[in-house]
Amino acid sequence: MSAVFADEVVTAAKVRYLRVPGLTGELALITLDNGHDHTRPSTFGPGGLASLDAALDEIDVHSPAPVAIAVTGKPFIFAVGADLSGVPSIASAADAREIAETGHRVFRRLKESTIPTFAFVNGAALGGGLELALHCHHRTIASTAVAAFPEVFLGLVPGWGGTQLLPHLIGIDAAVGVIVENALAQNKVTPAPKAAELGIADAVFEPADFLERSLEWAAGVLAGDVVVRRPEVDRSTWDDAIARARQLVAARTRNASPGALRAVELLDLARAGDAGFTAGTAAEDDALTDLLMSDELRAGLYAFDLVNKRAKRPAGAPDRKLARKVTKVGVVGAGLMASQLALLFLRRLEVPVVFTDVDQARVDKGVGYVHGELEKLAGRGRLSPDALNRLKGLVTGSLDKAAFADADLVIEAVFEELSVKQQVFAEVEAVVTPECVLATNTSALSVTEMASRLQHPERVVGLHFFNPVAVLPLLEVVRAEGTDDATLATAFAVGKQLGKSCVLVADAPAFVVNRLLTRFLGEVTAAVDAGTPVPVAETALEPLGLPMTPFELLTLVGPPVALHVAERMHEAFPDRFGVGAGLRRMVELGKSSVFVEPGVIDPELAGIDAGDSPLTAEELRTRAERALAEEIGLMLEEGVVQAVQDIDLAMLLGAGWPFWLGGISAYLDRAGVSEAVTGARFLPKGVASLPA
Repeated sequence: MSAVFADEVVTAAKVRYLRVPGLTGELALITLDNGHDHTRPSTFGPGGLASLDAALDEIDVHSPAPVAIAVTGKPFIFAVGADLSGVPSIASAADAREIAETGHRVFRRLKESTIPTFAFVNGAALGGGLELALHCHHRTIASTAVAAFPEVFLGLVPGWGGTQLLPHLIGIDAAVGVIVENALAQNKVTPAPKAAELGIADAVFEPADFLERSLEWAAGVLAGDVVVRRPEVDRSTWDDAIARARQLVAARTRNASPGALRAVELLDLARAGDAGFTAGTAAEDDALTDLLMSDELRAGLYAFDLVNKRAKRPAGAPDRKLARKVTKVGVVGAGLMASQLALLFLRRLEVPVVFTDVDQARVDKGVGYVHGELEKLAGRGRLSPDALNRLKGLVTGSLDKAAFADADLVIEAVFEELSVKQQVFAEVEAVVTPECVLATNTSALSVTEMASRLQHPERVVGLHFFNPVAVLPLLEVVRAEGTDDATLATAFAVGKQLGKSCVLVADAPAFVVNRLLTRFLGEVTAAVDAGTPVPVAETALEPLGLPMTPFELLTLVGPPVALHVAERMHEAFPDRFGVGAGLRRMVELGKSSVFVEPGVIDPELAGIDAGDSPLTAEELRTRAERALAEEIGLMLEEGVVQAVQDIDLAMLLGAGWPFWLGGISAYLDRAGVSEAVTGARFLPKGVASLPA
């Protein structure tokens, strides 16, 4: 196993012995530190576990024996779990089991210690780091720290005691929330105050003097001056909580994620408590061994790497030094999308933002929307009164585009009609400075065509945000034929300031996400038009574990938008993209959904699946997968992105493609679809899958 982790950045467990006022003896303090700053968090590989084991051995023989053992982390980080960097190279179940069993053995020493043990969680405690803390008898946490179990998100399970310990500390339903529900909600973390409220931590202290306060608190606990009260856990709700967990997994993964299913099994097994702890941790060993040797985990780690590394250094982005400073933003349009954009720019950049629209009522509505959302944030305590007033004062509206005269960036979010957008840009160009960046939020139109009539087409760029703007992290940065490096660098810099993950895309029809989703939805709607029953089409893709069914996706996108993009794609690629009759009918009737309630088709849409060439679920799934593989192959030939990894990243962040599938190309490779359609895999063997 050591060869697998040859490049491990070892987290050292450094021991020092402290005299703490109020204690009659010494406290042994273990500090976890891998020698890097907070940008390289401490993790546990074989070397890190061995160092912690050796530290506990040293404490065991220290004379005089300490009166307590405490574990803390380097600045800002407690520990973020297992070192997963070596996982892609694990080739045997024996190595996988050794990793699982070693973690359990070392952490269990803290649980079974006859000397009181404390975890001083000074920063992020994720995965195995949180499990280490749970093995300690008592826990403090810094107010700025977060706790989470991201394993299920990656296709894994908390495998070093988490599923067995947490339910008995905070209750089974809350444990389901932390281990399953949060992980499947885009890896949601638990902030320190909430962690204390749940019972994960016994006390919260401010970071400035966190260690000193934690030591004082520990001394108080040992002296009996501080009483740690933990409410009795209600075990009568176990069945209900497990049922809720199964419903969550079914709804969010279509039962297609092995890690999620195994996590629920382990939580169910935990009901035996301490009496069954050994059996429970042995079951974790089994689960961890199986999952470490699965394609799904490799896929999840590939996806995780894309989001945490490639997204932070966008491929093809110009030198950031070329970016211009943005001190004022203009927004053309004041509809819902424009208003969401204005709010995002205002909150993230904290610069003046000015709307324009065709009449005062619309302008007032846009400004009112932003003010209302700011007031909601203030009501939830996320904005101070001073910040609320300052931000409200920065947003204004005007009927005259001359208000953009001193803007550094103007983005349009008007009706998706090329001539309208061309006219808007011409009017804006007439009043802005030569350096002002002009951006479009178009979802399918040509940015090059949009800029073609301008005196300075080089300053036009696409910034394609996804709805809802505040939630979805993807930003497709579209380089038109004339876009210069300074404009593109500014777009990437602004995207980063907005908290978005940027992917560079060429000015091709519908770019990346909408192109693939439109092709995918087109296969589904074509099958329905041909006679495939709506319920069959709705469930045909469940084995993929996608977050939404096709018709849920259609409702989210909105049939009018879906129709608009489908029409544009049909114009561009008539042989591959059709325009469904059923989709047209939905738009004509003003329907947002095929269903009036789950499983019940709207009577006015009855008969949309009345064709005479129905497909089975398997046939439809095969067609959809083959269509996606074909389209990806063509996009790569056209140079729409720098590499297939950017398509995977865009679908993960913009379409909610599940992490355990590893990105769309990784899934198509494993399923054999890539080779069947294009003649080759999209990724090398061993990437996002078991070693070749």
